[in-house]
Amino acid sequence: MTADLSSPKLHAGRAALVLAVLALAGCANGTSSMQLYPLQGEIADKDPTLVIQATATNTTSTSGVLKFRLPERGKCEGTWSSLTPRSVSNTKGMSLTWRKTGGEVGREVETVAGVNNGEIYAVCADGTRVQGTFVIGSGTASGTGQASDTNGNVYKLLF
Repeated sequence: MTADLSSPKLHAGRAALVLAVLALAGCANGTSSMQLYPLQGEIADKDPTLVIQATATNTTSTSGVLKFRLPERGKCEGTWSSLTPRSVSNTKGMSLTWRKTGGEVGREVETVAGVNNGEIYAVCADGTRVQGTFVIGSGTASGTGQASDTNGNVYKLLF
């Protein structure tokens, strides 16, 4: 039995497979979106409904690149960083059991669950600097915070 390689069903199945792989590849690289909502300043005064979309890369780690565009300020690029607390324990000792005779040395490092603090810092094409802080849940790529720029604009951060 041979398959008809020109079959529309086969092409549709391949297209669905390619789309699924691309979607999973997008998740694997750890890219997340972040929204900046203007609360105060010239941007909020001009359009209080504006939502500035930002892209944060490497969100499966503790820092990465942040990119977005401010109206009339151009492209902005910078860094986001989150402090993830860790618990470290060292063990040393002597064991006198039948199964474990002799000394024992070890080290264990684990991430502590909770709320972690983070910061963003970016510079725009016209020299405007954006700086802010946020809190993020351990093991998640979601959080909230606030930022401001050197032109007096204040933003709410949600991601």
